[in-house]
Amino acid sequence: MDSTPHGAAVTAAGFGVKGPRGWALRNIDFTAAPGSLIAVQGPSGSGRTCLLLALTGRMKSAAGTAEVGGLPLPKKKAAVRSVTALAHVPGVAELDPALTVGEHLRERALLQGRFGASLRALLKPRRERRAAARALVDTALTAAGLDLESLPKGIRTSVRDLERLEALRLSVALALIGGPRLLAIDDTDLKLSDDERGAAWKMLHGLAAAGTTVLAVCSEPPVGDEDVVLVRTGSRPEPTAPEDASGTSTATTDSEDSKDGEAPECREESETGETGKGTQGEPGPADTASADSAPAETSAKTPADDGHDDEEGTADALAETGRA
Repeated sequence: MDSTPHGAAVTAAGFGVKGPRGWALRNIDFTAAPGSLIAVQGPSGSGRTCLLLALTGRMKSAAGTAEVGGLPLPKKKAAVRSVTALAHVPGVAELDPALTVGEHLRERALLQGRFGASLRALLKPRRERRAAARALVDTALTAAGLDLESLPKGIRTSVRDLERLEALRLSVALALIGGPRLLAIDDTDLKLSDDERGAAWKMLHGLAAAGTTVLAVCSEPPVGDEDVVLVRTGSRPEPTAPEDASGTSTATTDSEDSKDGEAPECREESETGETGKGTQGEPGPADTASADSAPAETSAKTPADDGHDDEEGTADALAETGRA
């Protein structure tokens, strides 16, 4: 089954994204049923954000095939965007720290009412439309686990005053207002304590259990969670170093990512119709990735004919999509 009223199946085979100077990631293979929780694990700079944007129709792939809810990529990118939503993808879908929680919710509900509703819904009396909008917001807040009464100033709390987990819940709630079949979240566990990380995964599990397919980029997936479809990026063996004149082998490793593990500024593909702000992306190598219900090591392929298969590939891929 490709999709349900709430979730979309996601499949990928030999899927990859490439920039002018090399691959951002490639050989991605996994299958996830509707309502799955998909964890994309890998070090910062391994192409995780590229994979998230490509699978939601916001970045063009360069190799392999993928489908979201039966819609092939990259052929049906626009259709895929219509059934997916982004929550917390820096520079693409992020909160404005100058606005309050209430202002974010009202803005999102207004946009949904104007551009996401059917013609029949638009013709309903204003009172009914307002009641429907409030119901959408309340349902999304409940699903995301955000209690407005617990915030310092309630609905008038500024985003800059939110804790990291509260901001994540708000981002998820805003994305859920549109009723997506696939919800994608970047840097899910960034700057979260162990307890907060557990609460975040519990929230995402709840969304998946309710039927929405969730694609979450993370540094560490839930330990021992067999319900998670795990996709690894950035796996490849270190190159063998040549011996120097003294006969001593000199080890070489991949270069470090940009400062603090973050990538050069980039922006979203222009054809999405969204405004792309500069953001920290995901530069780095990712020759091979695999998915399974439990973490497992995968072998990597390092073709000799591509000498630029490194962090430059991800940086270029992000830039080419219109995010730089």
